[in-house]
Amino acid sequence: MIDPINSLAFSMHANKGVYAILVGSGISRAARIPTGWEVTIELVRKAAAIQKADCEPDPAAWYRGFAGREPDYSVLLDAVAKTPAERQQLLRPYFEPTEAEREEGAKQPTKAHRAIARLVKMGYVRVVITTNFDRLLEVALQDEGIQPTVLSTSDQIAGAMPLVHTACTVIKVHGDYLDTRILNTPEELAKYPKAFNTLLDRVFDEFGPVPVAAAR
Repeated sequence: MIDPINSLAFSMHANKGVYAILVGSGISRAARIPTGWEVTIELVRKAAAIQKADCEPDPAAWYRGFAGREPDYSVLLDAVAKTPAERQQLLRPYFEPTEAEREEGAKQPTKAHRAIARLVKMGYVRVVITTNFDRLLEVALQDEGIQPTVLSTSDQIAGAMPLVHTACTVIKVHGDYLDTRILNTPEELAKYPKAFNTLLDRVFDEFGPVPVAAAR
């Protein structure tokens, strides 16, 4: 019996550009990038500090009792940082490396990010769908000389070129970390905006989805 991985590799080699890669949080977690929920919990801690309250050992439970709702990334971000510049400065440390982290190899593209970028460069992949907020994949692609089309909002989808006319399209279905409209809570993730649903339907109709596991 043919190993499924070997079968997929043979198919991708024989059919350039007909597969879309699916990337989840594991690929960036390996680079020490926090998940969206982890960032939200850190924002809860900052909100609790503003209130001079102790939110431990369960920040999410404290916030539910304090605010009467589930922790919401956008609401919390607005509460602890009022201007776009403040928000950007607040979020950068979660997703961008310090000099020390850079020397350690943290918050840098992993082997998996770079392998995907090479597949794109060789023409085997045109579309990458990711739930991650960070820009490690974009960095890996740019290091290979590829400037991807990045779609992280409905507005960007509306003005985007057809997928077949781009060298690479990165679809960030949960948003980008520098945009406060990222999707994070269960309610927000229950249903994607119509523009994303339509785009994803087209991708899954036209391309074979290939999930990628975490790798360092």
